Amino acid sequence: MPWYSEGPLTRLIDVAGGAARDVMRVRRAWHWNTPRPHTWPEQGAVVPAPATDLGWARVEPVRSIRYLIQRGLLLPFTEAMVHPKVEGREWVRELERPVIFAANHSSHADTSLILHSLTDTARDRTVVAAAADYWFKHPILGNIVSLFLNTFPFSRTGGAQAQLHSSSQLLKSGWNLVLFPEGSRSPDGRIQEFKPGVGHLAKETGTPVVPMHIRGAYQVMPRGQKLPLPGPVRVRIGKPMTPNAAEGSREFTARVEKAVRTLAAEKKQPDLQGTWVERWRASKPRELRYETSPAGDEG
Repeated sequence: MPWYSEGPLTRLIDVAGGAARDVMRVRRAWHWNTPRPHTWPEQGAVVPAPATDLGWARVEPVRSIRYLIQRGLLLPFTEAMVHPKVEGREWVRELERPVIFAANHSSHADTSLILHSLTDTARDRTVVAAAADYWFKHPILGNIVSLFLNTFPFSRTGGAQAQLHSSSQLLKSGWNLVLFPEGSRSPDGRIQEFKPGVGHLAKETGTPVVPMHIRGAYQVMPRGQKLPLPGPVRVRIGKPMTPNAAEGSREFTARVEKAVRTLAAEKKQPDLQGTWVERWRASKPRELRYETSPAGDEG
């Protein structure tokens, strides 16, 4: 048996081949001069906000370019490095309305892992709130992350009403929204107290919140590390939650935090030890975990 038969090289070749097939399929089927058959959100559903909102990232042809980048680069790289295991995907497989994805935040790898856990349809309809003081401090960096991840700037230092308005407009325009209620990456990988913004936004817009927990991302790419390391990662998705009429935004936020902590407590992840190859093998290579949309669904 060749030395590379079960190693990272073979895995990378497999995912690269799959990505190439995706690109060719899109190239053959795409009608570049006609609008995409989207009804949710609409083609022109760009929030009328200031230029810093980067609404250009939510229209064609940028959405098509991002699809190719994610399916051809981001998702295969994520799969090859950590082979994330996704549990509870049935809760987001057929979303009938926009939702807020609320997840713990311990690593820059979190966003890629969340997007990896969604179907093509849900991923294409998802916007990620990114720290304005970090990702948008330099315009070039802000434009790059918006192209790759469909981000919009979210202030961590003030302007609560403006943030609520822009976020609610995105939800009303048909976009899912990824929020990290802790506000910043955890310094030690443990879940920090959730800020009340997620509850306030859900209450104001009547939007369901999908709790998510990511385990292993802190070991793969902790704060201060520039490049990810291989290792086992698990993304667990919970049942969508709707705020009750009688509870306030802080009470609902506390309920969302409890749901995320419950997802975290259900099973412990193996420790990451050993050499690069041993860590990679510890992630237990398996079938590709990201899903395509059902046949005929081009959303």
